Amino acid sequence: MTLLPLDTPVAPSPPPTPTPTPTAVSSRRLLTPANGRRALSLLPLLFLVLWAALDLSAVRDGFTRLTTADPWWLLTGLLFTYLGAVAAACVRQGAVPDRLPPGLLVASQIAAGAANHVLPASIGAHAVTVRFLRRQGIPLPRATASIALYSLVRAVAKPPVVLVFLLLAPASIPPARLLPDGRTLLPAVAGILLIPAGAAALSLVRPLRRPALEYVRTALTDVRHLHTRPSRFLPLWLGATAAPLIQASVVASVGKALDLPLTWPQLLFAFLAASTAAGAVPAPGGIGPIDAALVITLAGYGTPLSLATATVIGYRTLTVWLPLLPGTLLLSAMVQRKLL
Repeated sequence: MTLLPLDTPVAPSPPPTPTPTPTAVSSRRLLTPANGRRALSLLPLLFLVLWAALDLSAVRDGFTRLTTADPWWLLTGLLFTYLGAVAAACVRQGAVPDRLPPGLLVASQIAAGAANHVLPASIGAHAVTVRFLRRQGIPLPRATASIALYSLVRAVAKPPVVLVFLLLAPASIPPARLLPDGRTLLPAVAGILLIPAGAAALSLVRPLRRPALEYVRTALTDVRHLHTRPSRFLPLWLGATAAPLIQASVVASVGKALDLPLTWPQLLFAFLAASTAAGAVPAPGGIGPIDAALVITLAGYGTPLSLATATVIGYRTLTVWLPLLPGTLLLSAMVQRKLL
């Protein structure tokens, strides 16, 4: 045994490692990525509960009025509701050069439909779609450019459809009554003015200038490339043309279920005109402005006000309430499986 001199410094022993308390261990276990995804997957269900609590009377009245309707016509309307997700998937596929898995794409649009009823101006649906495209390996500039192309094509394809029905359908409403009033035009004018203002602001802010130019360059390149491929521009434009007709067919199915004194073309045109007149108001899922405009349009055709109101409630039941629970469950499942 060797004895050290008295003046030899002794190295201090390392401090003992603190033993984690049970609270700290449980906190770390809770804050894992897997638990974060589980919590995120429950958010749509929370939105569903809050939405039902805020609009419980409308749900109750809608189901009460539909108890006397023809169930087969209501089932047809529900089928048209899900066909709308297929049409949206066609437009989404046509807006990107990359090939997307068809089944997952349709599923993402059903989930996006549920998110669309939470945030206004289709923000929820676009956010879900961008997340899905990113999970499919599509770069963010191309994904956001596809959202812009999707919105533009949907907006461009609808007015010709409305014009055809205005010329061919037996309309008993003066066209002037279908035009939006001053309160509806104000948000539309504000939105039109904000687009160039936003573009000017992006050009002035140096950190945002380069991403904005890259976004515009990517969008223009993809548009030129997509329109050289029939497998892309055909579903893009055909899906955008069919989408408003499918939505209008839901209203027509509810009208037939309630035995409205209107023909199928009149019911289609009533929804197309109402949605065009009220589409400038950025409400979640279009709920509110379109409903009021549709009631006025149906009443202008001579429909009793009670039946017109029941038709709108039935339309919202088929397009919002019945698909909302499957859509939120599908949204949660896709988040849990890292597809969103």
